[in-house]
Amino acid sequence: MSVLNQLRILAILEGISYLLLIPTVILKYGFEMGLPNKIVGSIHGLLFVLYCIWVVYYAVKKKWSLLKTLICLAASLFPFATFVVDQKILKIEADNQLKAATNKASY
Repeated sequence: MSVLNQLRILAILEGISYLLLIPTVILKYGFEMGLPNKIVGSIHGLLFVLYCIWVVYYAVKKKWSLLKTLICLAASLFPFATFVVDQKILKIEADNQLKAATNKASY
């Protein structure tokens, strides 16, 4: 599996974990049920760190602009934003790689 595909999967998983974190915070502070927040929070924290590492690694590898890199990193701070990054940046990147590979194979 390519680094880009791994990054796309991490973007989706990080976004899902962020959304799952919201109801667990309500459970924690509204109903004094801290365990779900502890579990989901730990998973989200791990996915957040992995996503950021993968973004930086891929950005350096592909010589992304600082702006594109910062947009992808900032997306991890807002609910739904990693889904947007996946569709608006990472999917286009994957499509471009596929086109390049297809063109290279046809020669």
